[in-house]
Formats: sequence, C-alpha cells, structure tokens
Amino acid sequence: MIDLRSDTLSQPTPEMLATILSAPLGDDDRTHALGRGEDSTVNALEDMAAHLTGKEAAVLVPSGTMGNTAAVLAQVHPGSALLVDEQQHLMLSEPYLFDDAFGRMVARTYRHEADGAPVLGDIECALAAGGIDLICVENTLNFAGGAPLSATSLSAVAKLAHAAGVRVHMDGARIFNAAVALGVDVATLCQPVDTVMFCLSKGLSAPVGSLVCGDQETILRVRRARKALGGAMRQAGIIAAPGIFALTHLVDRLAEDHEHARICADAIASLKRTPIVGTVSTNIVVIDPWPLGVDAARYCELAAERGLLIKPVMGTLVRLVFYRGITADDARAAARVLADIEASLA
Repeated sequence: MIDLRSDTLSQPTPEMLATILSAPLGDDDRTHALGRGEDSTVNALEDMAAHLTGKEAAVLVPSGTMGNTAAVLAQVHPGSALLVDEQQHLMLSEPYLFDDAFGRMVARTYRHEADGAPVLGDIECALAAGGIDLICVENTLNFAGGAPLSATSLSAVAKLAHAAGVRVHMDGARIFNAAVALGVDVATLCQPVDTVMFCLSKGLSAPVGSLVCGDQETILRVRRARKALGGAMRQAGIIAAPGIFALTHLVDRLAEDHEHARICADAIASLKRTPIVGTVSTNIVVIDPWPLGVDAARYCELAAERGLLIKPVMGTLVRLVFYRGITADDARAAARVLADIEASLA
C-alpha cells in the first residue's frame, strides 16, 4: 500500500532516534525562572525554535492541537470571537475552542484567494464591524491544497489587525514547508504575527511534538495553559532531542516532498475529470471527485482497493500528502491509481 493520508505518517530516521540515548534529561515540569523546567534538552529545543522563528521565547507541547489551543487561550478568553479562514483546520478539524463545553468561543470567517492568501476585504470588514478578539491564519493552508502564505500577505493581515488592536496567531503546522516553497527563512514568515505554532511530527519526521513561539509574556501564559491542558511533561528531552535533529538536518529535504507532490499533480493534470484544487506548491494535493459521480468517501474506498490510501477532507474533497519515505515512483504510482479510477467510472 502507498499511504498518502497524512505526513504525520513520516517515520524518524535511525540517527534521529539515536539522539534520545544521549540526551540530557530532567523534569520539564519542575519549573524555575520564566516558567522553564529542568530538562536542558527541552530548553535547548525551545531556544532553537525561538531563534528560528525570530521570537523571544518558545514552549514545547505534545501536539499541534494543544499548541493552537494553548496559544489562543493565552491571548483571549472564553466567549471571545476568533476570525478564521473558512477552511481553517483549527475550526474544522480541531473545534475544541468553539465547543460549548470547553472554549465557548465564536468563529467568524474570512475567505481566501486562489493562492491561499486571505481576502483582506473580508478581514477589514470584520474588524470594522467590531467584536473580533483574535485573527487566526494557517500556513500552509491545508485544505486549500497546502497553499503557502507569503510574508507580504501575512504582513497585510497583521497591519489591519494591529491597527485595530487585535493580535494574530498563525497555525504554522507546516510553516517550514511554506518557507522552503517560497524560498524564504521561517523568521520572515513569522515576523508579522504575534504567535506561531509549528509541528515537528509532520514533514520534519520527528516522532512527537510541536512548539509555540511568541513574546515572553505571552509564552508564560501559554505555559500556564499547557499545564491546565495536561501538557506539562517530565523527562521530555526524549521528545526534544529528535526535534533538534529534525530542525538541524531535515528542513531542506522538504523540497523533495514538494517535488513528489508536483510529479503526482502533473500526472493528474492530464486526466479529464479529476480536477486539482488550487496550485500544488508544497507537499499536499487536493482533488475533487465530484465530476466522477462519486463522493469522497467512496472515492477513497476505490483507491484503497487499488493499493492507495488517501483521505477525504471537508466532506467532499480528497487529500494526498507526501512525506519522507514516499518516493517519486510512489507519486507516479498514486497518479496511475487515480487514472484507473477515472477510467473505471467512465
């Protein structure tokens, strides 16, 4: 089987796993100055993450979901209104902040352009109407085909937000994919926003972990929210050490995943009734099976019968995600499966 359901399926390298054996460990929840713990490996990872994103401080969390949740809770309160992209992962797949039994927040939405950039007019109108407490952006924009948001686009959003006294949080789960695709450093993409979360466990291939980065005062509040959510850990250096390896050695190779996604997309483009959503710039290809007369769930069943595991998204679309361990030949084989499905549904 070729498994393209998500880049969370990436596996750590032997060298990455070896770092666990020699990592200095301590109790990350036995905190001292600036709320930091006694695990020096965790502290080193957090310092690295802050430096790479150009922020004052960072905190390690077990997952991207917890990272986004803690970052938002650190900046607004239950009942607050969040302005989010209408296809934002934080709202559609991780809706805990908007759950009446938990975050009790209100979601207001803006649209995005074909290239994934937020529609500034929507944001401007929402801010003018008032009542917005935080703006959230996503980079790359997952369900829009992994579209990378440029620094120019992010700066325009932040300018509008900050002029209205509103902060901006970026779900940067795949921010390193965005940076590689755009040919800029991560700090450039993070500079306009107030906080950013990024994942170690997707394309970067680490087994566990995400980081939230921002100014020191906000990160102290994120640490408090992390504690409340059960995310304070003990000898978390066994998570941090692979993360340090990933950030040191595996960022540039994300370009391979982007190339494999393009190989697959180029082959799909020759099909007559299997349209691609957006422009493939990173490691995600999203297709619309509707012209074939089947829904997304059935389409994925047909793919699985032919040796390809893929995933429905947003109820009607289908996503293919490329990551370390998926080869160019796998990408071509995946496209052949989709071609066979189209032919079978003629």
